[in-house]
This record gives sequence, C-alpha cells and structure tokens, in this order.
Amino acid sequence: MENRHGSAYDRGSADSYYRRGRKPHYYVGDTYTSEIVTEERMTADEIAAYHKGFDENESWGNYKDWG
Repeated sequence: MENRHGSAYDRGSADSYYRRGRKPHYYVGDTYTSEIVTEERMTADEIAAYHKGFDENESWGNYKDWG
C-alpha cells in the first residue's frame, strides 16, 4: 500500500481528518496539482487503501481543530 502525499491512503486519512466524509479518490502526483482519480476509475486495492486511511484516522480520533 502506498501512503505518499496524494495517495488513496493519504486522501482517506485527510478526508477523515477534515471531517469531509468518504469519497474515494487519489491524485496521480501531488495533491491538488496533479490529475485526480475518482472512485469509478480506482482499483479494488486503491479503494481499500482509501478506506484504510479513513478508518485508521477515525480510530485515532485525529481531527482538525477549527476552534
């Protein structure tokens, strides 16, 4: 599983951290500056990596403090 910045795991973790909800995706390169790959174009392994990143962050309770 790849966990570089922009990877499916990284994006799942970030979506949880910012409380954005689940929407599997990743970036081919750096986040926001490269092509985005959405769920309908992701492999089963990439989708699983996204959910793993999301679920792990949820279990840690590591969320952005907007206060």
